[in-house]
Amino acid sequence: MVQELVIAIVAAVSAGALYTAAAAKVVKQYERGVVLRLGRLRNDVRGPGFTMVLPGIERLRKVNMQIVTMPVPAQDGITRDNVTVRVDAVIYFKVVDAASAVIQVEDYRFAVSQMAQTSLRSIIGKSDLDDLLSNREKLNQGLELMIDSPAVGWGVQIDRVEIKDVSLPETMKRSMARQAEADRERRARVINADAELQASKKLAEAAKEMSSQPAALQLRLLQTVVAVAAEKNSTLVLPFPVELLRFLERAQQPVQQPVQQPVQQQPVQQQVAPPQTGQPQRPAQGQRAAQAQRPAQAQPRPGPRPPQTSSGASAPTPSPPPVPAPPNAVPARPSRPKPLARH
Repeated sequence: MVQELVIAIVAAVSAGALYTAAAAKVVKQYERGVVLRLGRLRNDVRGPGFTMVLPGIERLRKVNMQIVTMPVPAQDGITRDNVTVRVDAVIYFKVVDAASAVIQVEDYRFAVSQMAQTSLRSIIGKSDLDDLLSNREKLNQGLELMIDSPAVGWGVQIDRVEIKDVSLPETMKRSMARQAEADRERRARVINADAELQASKKLAEAAKEMSSQPAALQLRLLQTVVAVAAEKNSTLVLPFPVELLRFLERAQQPVQQPVQQPVQQQPVQQQVAPPQTGQPQRPAQGQRAAQAQRPAQAQPRPGPRPPQTSSGASAPTPSPPPVPAPPNAVPARPSRPKPLARH
């Protein structure tokens, strides 16, 4: 009898120990326990520490309340200015309502991940390439608002969203590199031009001061010679004064002689020889005036002037040599001499 009683007590204690082990639950500090009794949600959310549930009747689900860091997979998209990019991001969120995270959504982690990918594609399509590269703070805020709006009903709070990387095509990278190089070169040229302008102003002021004192220019020339000779070069470069070049240029120019006025030639008076016997007489003065008034087409072109002899009479003009007649030509008839006119 005593033995049976001992066995019963041991069995009861064992059953109690098993029941206690099955009912005892420990909730960690960063967790919250949601209790479902016979499938219905209990109003009280179990806090951190030791808690008891009815085995087989109640079920405890633990929800992590820490901030979760979830990478968003890279998404391919086309920007508003028709540039293909590949963008990936990272999202930080936490659960603020454990009961809603268990009841309202099946898997809040998967839901937040899908919402983040969809919002990232939408942000890529609404933004320009320059905004993705330089204005990321504004895009991060817009992306956070787009994900946080549906996540509030799930008991999830979006803490932060960051665009991590933007991948561009190789052609676009080369184009942007050329643009950056051109911009750098432009700024370098502007800086050099500004430096030249300032240097020219200072040099003009120095030249103005040296022009008042010619000895200052000579001293500056000697300083330049000393600076060049200090390099221990075999060749010594001496500046050549410009004034000497101008003096030599003026010396080489020819002297302009005064222009002589042409001497007016006096007309030569021709002496008319007396008429000879057997030669035709020259026309009278009245006939000369009539011949001068005739048109130029009717007057024959005057030939060369015959030379005059010492006596004043013109020398006979040599006759041209006879031209031989062709073999088949017909001999011309001799012309009769015309009688001389009598006066």
